[in-house]
Amino acid sequence: MNEIEIIFLNQKKRVSSKGNTIQEILSEAKFSPSAKDALAGRIDGNLVDLSYCSQGNAQRVEIITFDSPEGKEIYRHSTSHIMAQAVQELFPEVKLGIGPAIEEGFYYDFEKRESFVPDDLSKIEERMKEIIKRNLPFVRKEVTKEEARKLFQKKGQKFKLELVSELEGDKVTLYYQDDFVDLCRGPHIPSTGYLKAFKLLSVAGAYWRGDENRPMLQRIYGTAYEKQEDLEAHLRRLEEVKKRDHRKLGKELDLYSIHEEIGGGLVHWHPKGTIIRMVIEDFWKERHLENGYEIVYTPHIASEEVYRVSGHLENYADLMYSSMDIDGRPYRVKPMNCPGHIMIYKTRQHSYKEMPVRMAEMGTVYRYEKSGVLQGLMRVRGFTIDDAHIFCRPDQLEEEIIKTFHFTLDFLRSFGFSEFDIYLATRPEKFVGEPNNWNRAIEVLKLALMKANQEYQIDEGGGAFYGPKIDLHIKDALGRPWQCMTIQFDFNLPERFDLTYIAEDGKPYRPYMVHRALLGSLERFFGVLIEHYAGAFPLWLAPVQVVIMNLTEKQTEYAQKIGQHFKEKKIRVEADLRHEKLQAKIRDAELQKVPYMVIVGAKEEKAENISVRQRGKGDLGNFALKEFLERIRDEIEKKSVT
Repeated sequence: MNEIEIIFLNQKKRVSSKGNTIQEILSEAKFSPSAKDALAGRIDGNLVDLSYCSQGNAQRVEIITFDSPEGKEIYRHSTSHIMAQAVQELFPEVKLGIGPAIEEGFYYDFEKRESFVPDDLSKIEERMKEIIKRNLPFVRKEVTKEEARKLFQKKGQKFKLELVSELEGDKVTLYYQDDFVDLCRGPHIPSTGYLKAFKLLSVAGAYWRGDENRPMLQRIYGTAYEKQEDLEAHLRRLEEVKKRDHRKLGKELDLYSIHEEIGGGLVHWHPKGTIIRMVIEDFWKERHLENGYEIVYTPHIASEEVYRVSGHLENYADLMYSSMDIDGRPYRVKPMNCPGHIMIYKTRQHSYKEMPVRMAEMGTVYRYEKSGVLQGLMRVRGFTIDDAHIFCRPDQLEEEIIKTFHFTLDFLRSFGFSEFDIYLATRPEKFVGEPNNWNRAIEVLKLALMKANQEYQIDEGGGAFYGPKIDLHIKDALGRPWQCMTIQFDFNLPERFDLTYIAEDGKPYRPYMVHRALLGSLERFFGVLIEHYAGAFPLWLAPVQVVIMNLTEKQTEYAQKIGQHFKEKKIRVEADLRHEKLQAKIRDAELQKVPYMVIVGAKEEKAENISVRQRGKGDLGNFALKEFLERIRDEIEKKSVT
């Protein structure tokens, strides 16, 4: 008798399969708690619908629920199909693009003559609820490519026809919900009635296949959860994300701007944003000098020849800007800083006693990004990398990587980040060098991670074209991950540029080269900081640390005197001496998220002290000026983030 092992919520049972579907077998197993939460199954590593008919003897079936990453993806992908059905029922003329699940949600692309408006989203949601009530089964059908082609041609679905033509093999799979049909590998939830809680969120433009030369489609975003309370919690989180949006806060706090007249993705740092940048850069330089790095600067352009030698023209040209002719010689604006650092290294011969040589630069680079992916500070075309390159002996490599880890973690904690995820990225499809060298380098990085007592995940194929790398992602106040630190092993450039050092035996040897950044792009890190703190920067980073307010004109001179004293003590201070009510001044300072407000009236002037308010905490009482200065100097020096 055929039997099948069912695994559900860490429980195992063996039951007779009898050629039934997984759903029927699951029902026979009578798990406790009930298996009604089952969405799909996994057989031999492959995800399948619950309607899949089991075959073979003693098969092992793992039941997938919403609690797993695969379950969330299946649930949300199925929701995108339900949304597409609703859209097609309401707007029969639409052309369907694609509708995948994404992190915490889904989207579907449509070609429609008129733009979707907010009322349309409400109508689509109502139609989706009707489809859910119909409890339509998701039916999988395998057909030939020719049958699929005829079907979508009859329906006038040109984008589906294009997708069908690109699929390999002669068979394709379709999924039906009543009369609605879509090209899809699946699997899906058993029926539309399984969808419990969803919300359509927004509409955005998106080029078909991400190609700006292809038609512009309308992308409807949404999210879906198994429980209404989880959906509501997610929507509250999205509202918090909106409040923290660095593009919104950047304008409100007068930190930066981007001007289409000059070019998309090119950041203009305003005075307040520049102050924060200066504080970050000064701290960065201080810590690098303490950790044995030498600060360098390299030009913004370089001869194209150097990028031919490095291999960037061969492997990176699509992200580089076109060449410019200077005195009959082609030049490029630099997309990275490493060739410049290599040239500095090559200006003289290095001894093994000098190694490692560590060079660091806040170097501005330029890379081409398609206009459709530009996003505030997070994706730009001109940005500054806190770059460093370590040239070391082979026996120093592990120690350098471990030191870099400790340096990085300590550095990022100063900015208020305490949660990190680490990834080891391996060889991509497009690479230079010998596979054996790649394998050896990966093993070295693994060993260094182990000795540094760091847990990590494998990012298969995520390495740079010239070597494997380690990436570190920080988590912000909302738990969102952002890539910052990267350590990239490079055995390509030392070979291409013939780098050497003289070893103890007097012979030249090839150094190892490590590319390293702590913050990544300074612009992107600034965007992350804005959202992490919702614009309310800690005292040591705040562009204006103290605002002084007078109660009446009579205290103007006293307020100015205090302000001058703060400036002499290197405190970033502004004076609000407007003829406004005190509450209006306090409100404005709170909106600008200034950490401290110093208030002086007749009583304070007579007593030669100050009244202090703290952002978010309110009145702190009266202080002697010296006492308050000592308090904030201590807070600044400790780089307190609370």
